[in-house]
Amino acid sequence: MRKCGLLLVAVVVVTAGSLIGGYVTRPRHITPSATSADDEVESGFQEALRTVEDNYAGSTDMETLGKTSIQGMLRTLDPHSSFFTKSEFDDLQNEQRSHFYGIGVNIRRVYNRVYVLSVNPDGPAYRAGLRYGDAVVGVDGQSAEDRSTEEIMDRVRGDKGEFLTLTVERAGVARPITVRLTRDDVKLPTVRLWFMLDRTGTGYIGLTGGFSSKTEEELSAAIAQLKQRGMRQLILDLRGNPGGLLDQAIKVAEVFLPPGEKIVEVRGRDEQVRERVYETPDNNAPEMMPLVILINHRTASASEVVAGALQDHSRAEIVGENSFGKGLVQTIIPLWGGTGLTLTTQRYYTPTGRSIQRDYSKVSFYDYYLNRREDPQGSAGRGGNVFHTDLGREVYGGGGITPDKFVKAADSSAVSAILYDGTFHFVRQLVAGLIPGLRDYHITSTQYKTEITQDDINRYPVNDKVLAGFRTFIAENRQFSVPDERLNSSLDYAKTLLRREIITAAYGAEAGEETSLSDDPQLRRALEVLPEARQLAENSRHEQPRQQ
Repeated sequence: MRKCGLLLVAVVVVTAGSLIGGYVTRPRHITPSATSADDEVESGFQEALRTVEDNYAGSTDMETLGKTSIQGMLRTLDPHSSFFTKSEFDDLQNEQRSHFYGIGVNIRRVYNRVYVLSVNPDGPAYRAGLRYGDAVVGVDGQSAEDRSTEEIMDRVRGDKGEFLTLTVERAGVARPITVRLTRDDVKLPTVRLWFMLDRTGTGYIGLTGGFSSKTEEELSAAIAQLKQRGMRQLILDLRGNPGGLLDQAIKVAEVFLPPGEKIVEVRGRDEQVRERVYETPDNNAPEMMPLVILINHRTASASEVVAGALQDHSRAEIVGENSFGKGLVQTIIPLWGGTGLTLTTQRYYTPTGRSIQRDYSKVSFYDYYLNRREDPQGSAGRGGNVFHTDLGREVYGGGGITPDKFVKAADSSAVSAILYDGTFHFVRQLVAGLIPGLRDYHITSTQYKTEITQDDINRYPVNDKVLAGFRTFIAENRQFSVPDERLNSSLDYAKTLLRREIITAAYGAEAGEETSLSDDPQLRRALEVLPEARQLAENSRHEQPRQQ
């Protein structure tokens, strides 16, 4: 593609006007025909780019300049229309297919480096011996220092069967370790965790990885397994779920709603897609067990469709914090050269008719995504319209989904970020056997478990001796140091982090997440409202004959 070709793609597509497909209908290629207006716009861009290239004092990256120009143009429309380079568009499509080609490793930048947090059992990284706490310092012989998580992940992913080398620094090992790996198929499930919470028949399912083509299948499989273990009531965790494919959100709602219930209404301005209503089939056979749904500020889009439908029909209790408030529907448009565009073409409305979308007209892009103010009362405090659920409870439109029971997350202060970094680096040293007096915590290899027992947890207690070692560690490493009074006030949170990191190193990421949930205030509240959820389920059962 010649220079400014990316710009031409966006200009022509945006001005063409007829955009159909994506999350609601099947994506298809758009073949626009240029007009004289398009030629004039392209000519202006070409002239601007030539002027920049000929006269700018520094070096210019025309691909980056083209991408940011397109993105800037889309930002004037709304916060969710986006342009994707070829590699970014490939990643988007792979996520929707629930898999990609890589090495099966979960990495994250912690303080100033990218570290291995966990590896997929039986994946390439596992077979190569990579483990919790390894610091990634090189990929294919090139330094990975000062690289972001996204940059390293881009270099690690590739085509199936391709080789790559990864160099890591391991705590307690004098020299860097270089391993050779072969990229292979890596599953990317959206249902990340499921287990029994107690002996009274309460199951937990974490649908936290978005909505891909396999989501409903994964959810139904998890429900079937938990029912075999005696599950009679369910807590469905949608916290942090960014959304995804609408058809899968509809199928997830169908799992729990009786026949003939409205799930979502999609409205657009195009004549052919102005309004479409999705309902559960007349022969639907739902799971009618008591249901509680957990949401937070990062519950968005398709996950809000599910939460909103079940709340409007008084089918589930919603617990947690206000959801993100993304009710704009993006059409996925493949473009030339493997690039792509997601363009807002429609809006979501819940069964009662309330808009999910939060107002973005008077806030900056930064504030819209990262600096949302707390609002326990939902949209009512912002003048949102009042609606009523099937049982007459008030709900509000125009600000995401407001929970029935508002519960703040465990810790969201600036201290929590420092504690997270500090506990990770401490546990990295601890499990390597480098913390004096705590050799019993030395872990030579991860014993992956999908279910852990209390005996497993008791093997690595977070006791006074561990806390004393942690206090000494952060005092000696000033970048992780916090005042004693702040640490003491956040001690329960620090204990939760320490326990999660130790169990992750010992038994894997799923076990670590399961352990941390035992200290989760939102999950504890969800357990408390299960009797109310049981009554909602009974009401729904009694309504079924009338609807059929």
